Amino acid sequence: MHDFDRPLNARGIRAAKFMGEFMGTHELVPDLVLSSPSKRTRMTVELLAETLRNEAPIIFDDRVYEASLGDLVAVIDDNENSSDAMLIVCHNPGIELLIRHLTGSIEPMPTAALAVLRRTDSAEFNFSLQDVYRPRELMD
Repeated sequence: MHDFDRPLNARGIRAAKFMGEFMGTHELVPDLVLSSPSKRTRMTVELLAETLRNEAPIIFDDRVYEASLGDLVAVIDDNENSSDAMLIVCHNPGIELLIRHLTGSIEPMPTAALAVLRRTDSAEFNFSLQDVYRPRELMD
C-alpha cells in the first residue's frame, strides 16, 4: 500500500478521538484546519471535527503531504489572514522542522501530538511554543 493511502490504525483512531476531546476541554478549538490530503490525516481531521463538534473550514492542501519546511511556511502564509487559531495536520519530519523554524524549540511530534504556538513580538522568532501535548503521555 502506498504511504498516502495508509489509514489510521486502531491506536491512531483512539489517539485522534482522545485529542479531540482534550482540545475541546482545554479550549484549543481551531477556526481553520489545514491538512495533508493523505488518508490517515483525513481520518484524523474527521475524528477531531466529530469529537470537537467543530465546523471550522478544512482545507486539504497537496503541498502539506511530505512537505518541506518551505512548503509548510507557504501554506501558512497563504492562509495566515483567514485564521486566528489554525490547526495544521501533517507529517514528520515537516512538522518538527516547522516548530523549530517558528519557535526555535526542538520537539518530537509523534502521531496525534499537538503543539500550541502563540504569535510573539520577539525579534528572533515569530512564535513561542506554549505547550506540546502527546496522546501517549496524556492517556497513560
